[in-house]
Amino acid sequence: MSVPWEHRRPVQYRASARFIIALATVVYRVAAPIVRAVPGPILLTAVALSVLASWGCMGLFGVVDDIAASTANTEATSFAGLTLTVAEIDVWLVEHSVPAAGAVKYLLWVLQSEIVRDLIAVTGILILFNIIPVYAIWWERKVAGRIQSRLGPMRAGCWHGWAQSFADGVKLIIKEDLVPGGADKPLFLVAPYFAFAPAFLAFCALPLGTYWVFRNVDVALLLVLGMLGVEVVSVIVGGWASNNKWSVYGAMREACQMVSYEVPMGLALLVPVMTAGSLNLVVIGEAQSGGWHTWAAFHNPFAFVAFVVYFICSLASCKRAPFDLPEAESELVAGFHTEYSGFRWAMFFFAEYAAMFVVSALCVTLFLGAWHSPLPQSWALESSSIWAKGLNGILFSGPVWFLFKCVFFLYVQLWLRWTLPRIRIDQVLHACVQVILPIALVTLLGHALWMLWFPAGSIVYAIVNVLLSIVGVCFLGVAVGIAAYGFANRRRLIGYLAVDHLPGS
Repeated sequence: MSVPWEHRRPVQYRASARFIIALATVVYRVAAPIVRAVPGPILLTAVALSVLASWGCMGLFGVVDDIAASTANTEATSFAGLTLTVAEIDVWLVEHSVPAAGAVKYLLWVLQSEIVRDLIAVTGILILFNIIPVYAIWWERKVAGRIQSRLGPMRAGCWHGWAQSFADGVKLIIKEDLVPGGADKPLFLVAPYFAFAPAFLAFCALPLGTYWVFRNVDVALLLVLGMLGVEVVSVIVGGWASNNKWSVYGAMREACQMVSYEVPMGLALLVPVMTAGSLNLVVIGEAQSGGWHTWAAFHNPFAFVAFVVYFICSLASCKRAPFDLPEAESELVAGFHTEYSGFRWAMFFFAEYAAMFVVSALCVTLFLGAWHSPLPQSWALESSSIWAKGLNGILFSGPVWFLFKCVFFLYVQLWLRWTLPRIRIDQVLHACVQVILPIALVTLLGHALWMLWFPAGSIVYAIVNVLLSIVGVCFLGVAVGIAAYGFANRRRLIGYLAVDHLPGS
């Protein structure tokens, strides 16, 4: 069916487009030689600066709180709730011999405001929210290339095509925003925002550490699941408003798939909730701080099965292979976003990759120790120095561990997409209703009975916990071994297409 097109936004932003292209060209010409010369140090420096900036903001917030606690005039209120005066802050800084106190006091005075703190935190979340999809899109292309005996992007940015996602972003921004002639224009235009906004709000409730959370909500798990569930609305609205039968088919598939797999996924998530006795993600994460064996997935066999069930259902929730039926290219052109172009098309993909990180974060938080390392937290250094805190954050507990685990599961999702074939929609629903849902029900009942008959501290609980921990170590060892073998034999395994880099790459 041919659909007439209407140029909603004719080519009238040529000056802006040329400016964006010129700016991107200048940045590329300056950055490409530097990145190609020292890519590793630049990456490590960027990570280190990001961590230091986050620690610095939290440190400044803590200093303001300490000044407020030690000052007698904390009952007074002023404009926007700024209780401390600049003079009080200056006295505290002088007493503690803080260098450059004259400049610091005004900064600390502003940081009293909760609104300012929230704006700083939201800015950090927004940066993370944008970096993850950009990085994941580039990484998926590289993973797909390696699996298919190719190199993937190699030109943009020179060093392994690091700037490919940025180049695509510039291209999508300056492309025309097309709307089909017979489409429901208001719904067609607003649908991508229904996908983008909930994914960002889910980030606001995800804890990266004990104190690294924007909003520590008692029902954070329900909030995150609710935000992930809203994304299906964007798919249905966008598919129906496009006035294209392929888009409608994709939207209906997403509705069936989401409604089906949300049920077993919710049942699987009740297992760690029952174990911790809370819907607060921080509380659930802190309950797994005793080391590898205290992670929720290794408490009993039913918890381990619940972890597997959740991960399978999360693939369906994110429309990832083998459950990518809503956008099956071999059947539906591009599915629900067939008629989208430019920036709105990019928003759908940003939301999808952000949702992949969110479900990975839930998996890590609820089942695999959250932000804790396999080492027990009791081994951490007791010193209060900044160096001891930094070392504890790297070795025992901190956002670095959380992000590392999330990136691992993000990679698993990319790996599965380019390994497993797409299954039919009837097979998708059969697998949910006839297989995964009964397993989830038995898992939930079995976990409840296990907690009743073999509570924590019993001999049976301890034996099973140790055995499951050993199984987890074996799985990790096998994965590392396969990766090491593949790296050592990469030239022999992948064929002749990806042996040498292209000239100039």
